[in-house]
Amino acid sequence: MISPALNVLVVTGPGLVADLRLLAEVADREFAALGVNGRVSPAPDLPGLRAALEFPGALVVVPGPDPEVRSLIPEHPGAVWLDLTKAASPVTGKPGEPAVAHLHGRGVGGLTWAIRHAVHRLRNPARRVAYGEQPGQWAEVRLPRESEGQPPVAVLVHGGYWRSVWGADLMDALCIDLAERGFAAWNLEYRTPDLHGWAAITEDVAQGVALAAESASGPLVVIGHSAGGQLALRAAADDPRVTLAVSLAGVLDLVEGNHRYLSSGAVAGALGGTVTEVPEIYRRSSPLERLPLRVPQLVVQGSGDDLDLVDVSRRYARAADESGDEVTYLEMSGDHFDVIDPASPIWRATAGVIADRRS
Repeated sequence: MISPALNVLVVTGPGLVADLRLLAEVADREFAALGVNGRVSPAPDLPGLRAALEFPGALVVVPGPDPEVRSLIPEHPGAVWLDLTKAASPVTGKPGEPAVAHLHGRGVGGLTWAIRHAVHRLRNPARRVAYGEQPGQWAEVRLPRESEGQPPVAVLVHGGYWRSVWGADLMDALCIDLAERGFAAWNLEYRTPDLHGWAAITEDVAQGVALAAESASGPLVVIGHSAGGQLALRAAADDPRVTLAVSLAGVLDLVEGNHRYLSSGAVAGALGGTVTEVPEIYRRSSPLERLPLRVPQLVVQGSGDDLDLVDVSRRYARAADESGDEVTYLEMSGDHFDVIDPASPIWRATAGVIADRRS
């Protein structure tokens, strides 16, 4: 029996500064890609938006600037809230209540991610687990539908050049895919250095991996995308329980990344200074500087990505091999986000290598 298509509503608040036709074009493309029924509907006023919040399917709200509308955000965790602009303080929800999904600062393109997140969490719900007391210290766990014994554990660490406008929703699709492949998939969120400093992000990833490791009686794979590749490999170097570390288009050479001003100075912005100003932080944090990591590694790179990331991945894999580490380098056609797209050939090849290392 074929399940009915999921219904999705994108509602925009009064006073939103955006071209609604463009939002509808972006949304329609994503509705088609996800195989859902969807529409974009502007709410003319507060009562209209309150009524839209009762929608029974997957709901995305783009609230706009109205203070009364925005006051509804912490009261409605069932919706995915999207601010096109960067929020000084992202909304997390009320203490003791379900967390709010609040995406922000990604512009109109953020609507694509908001729709994906709304659909993924309704189709494939996750269990949220806290590894600390702060709002950003959590993981969403998805388990295989059927598993004999204890499943292998995969911890996913999202990227976004260590900036707070990006979050764990980037890895929703991979977590679902890995759960379908028999893994207990942990989608890790963390506090970012633009809001909390560099020490917070490294401590959070270490604590999140440690909590996941407590549930692992077999293989423990840590998988990071982009900046998450740096975080994943650094965590693997510090935790001997990790059996495989995977970099998906990772930023694995922070020293050269600082020199090349990657993503408009993202490296120095995250680490709290240039390599000249805080050399010890670079030494401890850059996977290239930490070699040998003494853990098997898989370095994955799309050939159509930023050429500096292609360069970093190739140089890192060569250096890891020369250091004596066991490293597999996989480069295929694809861009920066193909490596986290379950439908892409490069991810299917990556998943195959990871599956081969399960035992």
